[in-house]
Amino acid sequence: MIKFTPTGQSKISSLDFNNIPFGQVFTDHLFQVDYKNGEWKNPEISELKPISVHPGNLAWHYGQSIFEGMKAFKNKDGQPVLFRPELHIERLNASARRMSMPDFPKDLFMEAVHSMVDIERAWIPPTKGSALYIRPVMVSMEVALGVRASNEYKMMIMTLPVGPYYPKPVSLKTESKYVRAAMGGVGEAKTAGNYAASLLPAQKAKEAGFDQIMWLDAKEFKYVQEIGTMNIFFVIGDTVVTPITNGTILKGITRMSAIALLKDHGYKVEERLIDIQEVVDAYRAGNLKEAFGAGTAALTSNVHLIQHGDVAMDLSNHKNEVSDFVKNSLNDLRFGDLEDKYGWIVPVESSVAV
Repeated sequence: MIKFTPTGQSKISSLDFNNIPFGQVFTDHLFQVDYKNGEWKNPEISELKPISVHPGNLAWHYGQSIFEGMKAFKNKDGQPVLFRPELHIERLNASARRMSMPDFPKDLFMEAVHSMVDIERAWIPPTKGSALYIRPVMVSMEVALGVRASNEYKMMIMTLPVGPYYPKPVSLKTESKYVRAAMGGVGEAKTAGNYAASLLPAQKAKEAGFDQIMWLDAKEFKYVQEIGTMNIFFVIGDTVVTPITNGTILKGITRMSAIALLKDHGYKVEERLIDIQEVVDAYRAGNLKEAFGAGTAALTSNVHLIQHGDVAMDLSNHKNEVSDFVKNSLNDLRFGDLEDKYGWIVPVESSVAV
């Protein structure tokens, strides 16, 4: 049972639902639970406020930190719903195992997510394309120095109302110096260090006028991996192709859902290694029809430019049939305008007294 202590004064009156900067507005409450002596103890939801952390916390020194990104929506009847939440706890625990952290109980995760969304339902933006972003994060908490796994952890869940992550099509630059992930590394884990390592090259790309990096493999700088915040799809001829998740690429839940939707509606989809030269050749031959990213934060985002070396692949005048199909289908599923024959949409139910 999760203990719930409501905040004394909600901040929701200060929220402008027509102007929500992504990732900057937090709701009123925080879920947290501590792992000590081999078990998760004392789960609670209470007022969101800073936590006290010792300078010798192992997480600060050795980087044991993982997280997830989820969203809640209101359907056309005003009911809060989640999208495939069971896949998020599976991926969180896969990240935990890779980072030598304990699994988090699935039942407690579901109860916590449902309860947080139910408590904060008034913060869910009502318009399609906006959502309540859900951020579970697990960090080590033991106070000690020495390179080893912690014996203590804290799991927290925060929620934030958000608008679209990318309000317009994005420009990409391939990276031929810096590396995001290598085989045998932690590329498919949602761990903080992956994102920290990407900040400098991403900053350099933005200084050069691009929105994001399109990462290539660490060995040959030849095979496309992913965008900094999304998985990547290309439409080449009549085929939708996306890089295979072979250990260096995040196993995106939006990616997985997009593939299922596309196949179910007759699109030819291939998951495989994609040589960047294949993309360049397809563009020069007029066969690169579109490119788009897919992820929880962005949903789908059209790509209007890919710069690879001295080759600028301008897609700004191309139709975005496939990307629009995926985005519209996912939004319609969540809103209740499209029948959910997949069982992906989960109505929010809470055991916490609100």
